[in-house]
Amino acid sequence: MQPDWDMFHSLHPAAEYHAAARAVGGCAIYVSDKPGHHNFKLLKKLVLPDGSILRAKFPGRPTVDCLFVDPARDGTSLLKIWNANKFSGVVGVFNCQGAGWCKVAKKTRIHDASPGTLTGSVRATDVDIIAEIGGPDWNGESVIYAHRSGEIFRLPKGASLPVTLKVLEYELFHFCPLKNLKGKISFAPIGLLDMFNSTGALEHFEVILEKSDASTDKESIVAKISLKVRGCGRFGFYCSQRPSKSTVDGTEIELNYEDSNGLGTLLLPVPHKEMYRWRVEIEV
Repeated sequence: MQPDWDMFHSLHPAAEYHAAARAVGGCAIYVSDKPGHHNFKLLKKLVLPDGSILRAKFPGRPTVDCLFVDPARDGTSLLKIWNANKFSGVVGVFNCQGAGWCKVAKKTRIHDASPGTLTGSVRATDVDIIAEIGGPDWNGESVIYAHRSGEIFRLPKGASLPVTLKVLEYELFHFCPLKNLKGKISFAPIGLLDMFNSTGALEHFEVILEKSDASTDKESIVAKISLKVRGCGRFGFYCSQRPSKSTVDGTEIELNYEDSNGLGTLLLPVPHKEMYRWRVEIEV
């Protein structure tokens, strides 16, 4: 099945809203812009420099709690669309109240000219296959990266996160299952923070534990995180402890780390080859 969410204008008041929907839709990306009328800053959040996209694995579909509501007309419901990448789930939340398809007039009609701000919530289980993504040893705890706000949250098992949106506002929540490295240290890769489908950039994730010396002390164990990432720009991850080293294709690079929220970032250059996967290694 090939989902088709149709074309949109990249230079339009609601362009970002529509672009976010295509990113979570698991569909091809195409626009109906007039020649010379393009928002390249927006398009670069959907399309990589080699022309490829970070396409989610499935056709985007409504979360279970959206199946029997009308997110365009009922005045109370947000539309939530879930999808998955290889190591994460993603939920797009949209306030699309105020207008909808009229079966009588056979066109979209505005039925509320000033719809209000709505509040809902998201949780890891909004992604139907999040347990499968997390694996048999996953304890249910996740790190959430909110693309539009740039915030990062650590969410316990079963907890939810509130989301408040005005009409034609959106947020993309990336759910990244936490993995225990050693002791109380945990880690979750996120992806390219400036892309709509941030977590779609991650194509390989492996943790290797090695002894740093001959000692049997647990403190001498080094966790090496091996990643393969497609694309360029700011790559982000969560780690409960500041990493000691990071390399890209074997070359050590600068790593920024925020003690306040555990977000680590490093900058990936534009690759010279199409569909290139950077080899990223992080030591903790």
